[in-house]
Parts: sequence; C-alpha cells; structure tokens
Amino acid sequence: MTSDILFSRRGAAGLITLNRPKALNALNRGMVLAMRAQLEAWASDDAVTRVIVTGAGERAFCAGGDIRALYDLGQAGRHADALKFWADEYPLNTLIKNYRKPYIALIDGIAMGGGIGVSVHGSHRVAGDRCSFAMPEVGIGFFPDVGATWFLPRMPGETGAYCALTGERFNAADGVACGLATHRVPSERFPKLIEALTGTVSVDAVLGAFAEPAGEGPVVTHKAAIDRLFKGDTVEGILAALDREAQSTGADAAWAAKTAATIRTKSPTSLKLALAQVRRGATYDFVTCMRTEFRIVSRIIHDEDFYEGVRAVLVDKDNTPRWSPASLADVSDAEIERHFAALPEGDLPLS
Repeated sequence: MTSDILFSRRGAAGLITLNRPKALNALNRGMVLAMRAQLEAWASDDAVTRVIVTGAGERAFCAGGDIRALYDLGQAGRHADALKFWADEYPLNTLIKNYRKPYIALIDGIAMGGGIGVSVHGSHRVAGDRCSFAMPEVGIGFFPDVGATWFLPRMPGETGAYCALTGERFNAADGVACGLATHRVPSERFPKLIEALTGTVSVDAVLGAFAEPAGEGPVVTHKAAIDRLFKGDTVEGILAALDREAQSTGADAAWAAKTAATIRTKSPTSLKLALAQVRRGATYDFVTCMRTEFRIVSRIIHDEDFYEGVRAVLVDKDNTPRWSPASLADVSDAEIERHFAALPEGDLPLS
C-alpha cells in the first residue's frame, strides 16, 4: 500500500484512486505493483463484483507514467532499473484487458499514455466533461505503448494512425466516437454515479441510466479527411497526402496544413515506429502486441531521441528537440526492424 494509490471497499465495489494530483496522477512503479496486487485479490473476492478507478483532483485521471523519473534513471546509466517499470506495467495492462469482472474507469481530466493503459483496456470507460485523451509519445522520442499496438488499429477508420502520429487530444465526444470511452456522463454526476455503481444493480444498467449523447468532437469533424489522408503505409506518404490537401481549395486545406506541420515536429524515428505499430498491430493478438512493445521499449531506452525529447519537453522545457536522425529519409527500414526484433533473453512474461 502506498499513499500514491488508494484502495477501499464500498458496497459491492472495489475502489481505486490514483492519488498523485500534483503530478497529474502519473504512474510510478509502486502504484503499478500495488494496483496489480489489489486487482488480483479482488478477482477472487466474491464480495467484490466490480472495480471502479478514478483519479484524484480535477486536472487529470492519469497523465501517463512518471517519464521524468525514468529519464533520470536512463541518464544515470541505470537502463535495467528503468526497464523494470515497463516490465511491471505491461502485465498490469494485460490483467486489466483480461479482467473477468466489470472494470469501470471514470475519466475526468487528462488521460495520456499510461493513463490510457489503465483505462482503455477495461470493460467500461466513462468520459466526463474535462476528459482529454492523447497518446503524445512521438513528441518525446518515445512510442505509443501500454497496448496502443492493439487499440490504435482498432479505432474507427484511420483515427488510430492520426492519434499516433499527431499526439492530438481527443475530447469526451471524440473519445466515445473513437472507442476510447464507452459512455459520456457529465462530471457533476460522477459522485452519484459512483454511489450507484457501488450497489448491486448491473453496471450496464447503471451506466445506461446515467449516460448522455456524446455529441461530435473536433477530431470526428475531420474523420472523412483523416480516413482518406492517413491510409498510407509510410509517414512520408501520409505527409505528402496532407501537403497536397493543404494546397487544395478544399474545406480541409487549413486543417491538413496544420496537421502536417504538427507531425513534422515529432521524432522521425518515433513516427516510423508508431505507424509500423498501427499497421502490424491490426493482425496481432493482444499478447503479441504487448510483447512487441516490450521489445521496442527495451531498445528505445538506449536511443538518443527519448532523452532529447524528454529534455526538451519536461526538463529544460524549451520545446526545441534536436532529433537524431533529424529527417524521415535518414531513418532506415533496418533501424525500425531492429526495434521489433526478438529479444535475446526472450519475450516478457505477461502473467
């Protein structure tokens, strides 16, 4: 038990509160280990019929893993210690995916990276008014993980590729439309929703009574263009399609120009890895996706771009990363394949 994550019982529900509001409830290894142990205990407790997960404070559900701490470990040459975080996090994601009781994530605020990993794989994901989903990893020289290789290709159309390559935020309406959330409930009703969920009425019935129409968000507004322009199998091809659209007189021209400019700020290596994940993950089962991500993270924590990206965004905050390689053309197919290759020591055990 750690004060960074709180567990309690209310009626038929086990409640988990991610409790680092000043750090936007970012996950550390202690939280991951404690959460996994508690979920395993509740799985065999007949008195607990559902699990509810919330984030403390009003700003975030969970803004991801504690990337700054992992950066510090890597900078100190302690790559093996840093890798332990992901070696524990990915089995937690797998446990949530396979959990045999209703797992309800109440998402009101930022949900990024690891925060999506402890929500999107659950059976029920409820988006509040402040909900903001994103997988922004390509902007820090990392890659979309925590099961993104599974869920990004299964988002409608090419919205998963758009999410991976741009890091753009999806609001509550977009989250429901794209499958990141299953229900939309106003934030002010969350306390009453929690109270109702702690009873014995079925989770589906309770959420059905509270849910409201999600509406249409800004990402979905451009879905036809996203599906048309992000269907390529190379980042270069997608950017070329966006550039052509930007030079047209179409309604999506300005949006395409802005989107292309956004992508060009990201790590070229990360962009190619992310698109490869989306395309390959479409044919992978969940376990293969998670094992693949551990292969990638085992390599990427030794790459320059991860440390340069974190430096630029989280340490010095100058937002001017100097990527290496600096261009997509200089990222070889062999370099991408190297990240996906089998590990000499074998794949990560996920149970």
